[in-house]
Amino acid sequence: VQLVESGGGLVQAGGSLRLSCAASGFTFDDYALGWFRQYPGEEREEIASISSHDGSTYYADSVKGRFTISSDNAKNMVYLQMNNMKAEDTAVYYCVAARASPPIVDPELWGEGTLVTVSS
Repeated sequence: VQLVESGGGLVQAGGSLRLSCAASGFTFDDYALGWFRQYPGEEREEIASISSHDGSTYYADSVKGRFTISSDNAKNMVYLQMNNMKAEDTAVYYCVAARASPPIVDPELWGEGTLVTVSS
């Protein structure tokens, strides 16, 4: 059972970045997939999630209108397209999965995280 993130890195404010998450070892269609982020010294917070079953989504207010979550059930992949990025988007981003509908309150699975840095 594994979630592996990729696509993090450095981007300028106003720019875009796409995170990818490859899922393996579980029945993708039974899960909701999502993204949490964590600032140094703070708890992780959910920013977006999507149901693999019906495509329903959840977005935190802080990213609504700027970030888009999507999934490819055939490839067991989930993506986070981040546009118009701000310095406050700088964080470690984690891919998560849970057998629940969005929002994901209690993730069952976590990736190792990928660092996103937005320079102002």
